Parts: sequence; C-alpha cells; structure tokens
Amino acid sequence: MVLPIILTGPMGSGKSSVGRLLAEQLGYRFVDLDALLVEQAGKSINRIFAEEGEAAFRDRETELLASLAGSERMVLATGGGAVVREQNRRLLHALGLVANLTAGVSELAQRLYQADDRPLLQGEQPLEARIADIVTERELFYADADIRIDTTGKTLEDVAAQLLVFYTERCCPKP
Repeated sequence: MVLPIILTGPMGSGKSSVGRLLAEQLGYRFVDLDALLVEQAGKSINRIFAEEGEAAFRDRETELLASLAGSERMVLATGGGAVVREQNRRLLHALGLVANLTAGVSELAQRLYQADDRPLLQGEQPLEARIADIVTERELFYADADIRIDTTGKTLEDVAAQLLVFYTERCCPKP
C-alpha cells in the first residue's frame, strides 16, 4: 500500500499550495478537504458556518475523512481546524503520513490579509491576534504529526522537497 500524505496546519501555512505541488511531483491525486466539503454541501464554508454552525461543519469534515479510508497515492490538504477533534486525528493517522505545516503568526497574517472566506478570522479583533489565538489553541493538536515543517520564508518547492525526503526515507519509496 502506498500511504497518502496528509497536510495539517493553520490556515495560510501552505497546505493547499504545497499539496498540489507534491501531488504533481509524485503523480498522486490532490484532495483539498475544504473544497470537497463545499462541493458536497453545495454551499460555501461561510454559509455552512452561518446556517449550520461550526459543529455541523466539523461533523461534515469527520464524515469526509472517514470516507477517504483506504485511499492510496493521495495528498490531502485538511482544513486548519480538522485536527481539533480527536476522532479526526485518529482518522488522519489511519489514512497515512501526517505532516504539519506551520509558519510564524506575522507570516500567516501577511498571507491571509485579504482572505474573506475564513469565518474564524471574522470579527473585531486585529487579524494577527485572531490568528495567534487560533494557533495557540490548536498547537497541541498540530504537534500530533509525523513531521512538522515551518514554512516561514521558504518557497513551496523547498517545503515540498523537505517533505518528499522525509516521505521517501521514512515511509514510502518514491514511485
């Protein structure tokens, strides 16, 4: 079995961008969990949060993760909060190699400055403070990974290369 690579981390850490590049390099399919969730729900994440609440969103996330069991040759980019539920963390580790991407709070704020599709970033609090709160709240869950890579100041290619070395040495030989 060729284990999938699962990318976790805060929003703006590079999960989708690195994931697409890595999938292309490996010849794997790329799956963005949030995009899949939006497609299946037929509405945006903002609408799901507004109409159904965060708990319903997290339920949908858990169902999708469970549906991916047994997948091979896949790079999966999770949403930033997918790791919060213990059940999700178990599912992620059962799926494959879990890689956590992170970055400094100011770097994340710079990358997310114009994002209007992130419901947890909405509010009166300054963007950097909201991001810092989210990252701090989730740090213990992000740390539950097979490898952690700080993407601050690195190119997508550098991050993908570092992850590929770990993946091929520790897990699966390069196809």
